Amino acid sequence: MRVKCVICDTINNLDDNLPLAKKLRNRPIHTYMCGTCHDRIEKNTVARIETGNFRFYRTSPQMDKEF
Repeated sequence: MRVKCVICDTINNLDDNLPLAKKLRNRPIHTYMCGTCHDRIEKNTVARIETGNFRFYRTSPQMDKEF
């Protein structure tokens, strides 16, 4: 299966039997990101978390207070 990275537009080949290939085929909303872009974003995110100014907004602040 040919896939294209959403950030750098490189085209890679995935084995058709990989779980990622099946997920991309069955759920078109999911996008593919190459390993280089994924590592770069992960490194920048970890650096922002270490500064202490990074917050996860997975829940609302009111729910955090009640919890």
